[in-house]
Amino acid sequence: MSDTNESQEPSDASESSEAKSIYKEGFSLFVKGEVDAAIARYRDALEVDATLAIAWNGLSMALARKGDLEAAVEAAEKLVELEPDDPLSHTNLSRILMQKGLIPEAEDARAKAMGLQMKQGS
Repeated sequence: MSDTNESQEPSDASESSEAKSIYKEGFSLFVKGEVDAAIARYRDALEVDATLAIAWNGLSMALARKGDLEAAVEAAEKLVELEPDDPLSHTNLSRILMQKGLIPEAEDARAKAMGLQMKQGS
């Protein structure tokens, strides 16, 4: 991998597997309440595979818990970009926007999530 890009897509399955392994380390840290360490591991995973949606989800949740809501919104928006048809991605964004006090935007994201849930349920 080149040093010129901050984050890259995986070139093979082993890099994707490595990113998932790093993500799991971050998740373990997050559930233990080690939020700063979890954020660092989620970012490490994303350096290996910038398309690993679950790492963007974890990063957004950890940043929100830390109170860095601007960065949490950015991570949640990246998650939605990667998984636009996943209701949980939109729900996560809605929750963080609500926490940030952006009520109309949160309601829009929630409506999108509900619409996707209804579409998937039919």
